[in-house]
Amino acid sequence: MRLSTRIGLAVGCTVPLLVAASGWLLLHLVARDLHQVEDQHLRRRAAAIAPDARALLRATAGDRTKAADTRQRQLFSAALDVGVRVTGDGTVFSGGPQPDAAVRLPASADRPVTVRSGGRGWRVLSRPVGGPDAAGTLWVFSPDTADRAQLRAVRRRVVLTALLAAPLSGVLAWGLAAGAGAPLRRLTRRTAGLDPRVSAARPEHRPTGVTEVDELAATVRTVLARYDEQAARTAQALDTARSFSAAAAHELRTPLMSMGTNLDILAAHPGLPAADRDEVLTDLRHEHARLLGLLVTLRELGRGDLVEAEAFGTVDLAEVAGAALAEAARRAPDAVLALDAPAGLTVHGWEPGLRLLLDNLLANALAHGRDPHGRTRVGLRIAAAGEQVVITVDDHGPGVPPEEREKVFERFRRGPHSAGSGLGLTLVAQQAALHRGEVAAGDAPGGAGARFTVRLPRGGGGELPGRRDWLITAAATGGGDRSQDFPKNRP
Repeated sequence: MRLSTRIGLAVGCTVPLLVAASGWLLLHLVARDLHQVEDQHLRRRAAAIAPDARALLRATAGDRTKAADTRQRQLFSAALDVGVRVTGDGTVFSGGPQPDAAVRLPASADRPVTVRSGGRGWRVLSRPVGGPDAAGTLWVFSPDTADRAQLRAVRRRVVLTALLAAPLSGVLAWGLAAGAGAPLRRLTRRTAGLDPRVSAARPEHRPTGVTEVDELAATVRTVLARYDEQAARTAQALDTARSFSAAAAHELRTPLMSMGTNLDILAAHPGLPAADRDEVLTDLRHEHARLLGLLVTLRELGRGDLVEAEAFGTVDLAEVAGAALAEAARRAPDAVLALDAPAGLTVHGWEPGLRLLLDNLLANALAHGRDPHGRTRVGLRIAAAGEQVVITVDDHGPGVPPEEREKVFERFRRGPHSAGSGLGLTLVAQQAALHRGEVAAGDAPGGAGARFTVRLPRGGGGELPGRRDWLITAAATGGGDRSQDFPKNRP
């Protein structure tokens, strides 16, 4: 059912009810006002003729017939336009307009009441009159004007008006609603043919002055924009999934082939000497660890590509750094690790991502930070610098040559003797970019060793950077540069 039809029916049903209710209230108020006027008139007449009624009862009780006749004429003359009935001990005097004598009156009517007689209404008021020797009751009657034909005619007109108001108001409301709904119909026609799955066209809406229509048009644009955003995110998620499969297949091929070869050797030579057998098993364990590390790293890259802004919050870097350093100490108990981080230093970020950043920086330093004496010393420092937080990781290894300092963050950049996945520093670069920061490689203080510096903004607006394709780009490159070597191999 169209909206204009619904409005027409609603108005067509509501208006007659309002007319009937208003008419009933008007009639009730008019009848009450008429009753008040009549009652005041009855009270004044009752007060005026009460002495004559009292004198009539005394004359009757004294058996003074002539005086009683005189008092009776005086009583009826004073009553004027109201009916009078005086009842005493066995006597009744009545005159003027009043209900039939057979109509039963109330026991008393110190306040005006209505009685019915022959289809007509009467207002009745009673007053006690007389004294100890001649007690009685004075009754005063007046036609009930609130029950007259005029009011009955008004009632009929109210009912007729209500019946006529139903179709007229319904048609009028339908016409007005149809006119007011024209902008909504135009908006419907513009949006009916849209298919966001196959077309990027979006409706253009000009303000109509109808608030509801303009708000609906804005809502449609918002919904379509969200659809486009989610469609893009879905496509990106599918690309990430495909890239994960492609990268994993490409990178796992070599270690799987190596593991297959070693397994074939073990199967073909059951009597292999113990030394050779141990060497093959060690190689298998290394390849297994490499496979596991590669899968874990690819998964973390995928998480970084798909993380949403809602996952960001306030992160205490000192706590995250302490946990990362404790894990590094567990993995390399012979290394000397130092942490310099003030308590309470926070950033707006994704806590798992910041933990990945620190874990991979420390793992890189532990893997390549041995000094010429074979000792591993790593320093992690976090400090505030204006609106930024600066994270530095120093080691005492051979360092990174200047020409290689940008390449170390490329995907699958791994030297021939590295046991890593070639994605450790790529994860660092991804998380730095995800937090709208930057990472750079340089020389450690004193020129001995490498320093990796990460700069992150302390605050955040809840928006993610435009680039979210680290794993996709990794798959696109096909890991073709993973065999490229550079001095002082970095993962």
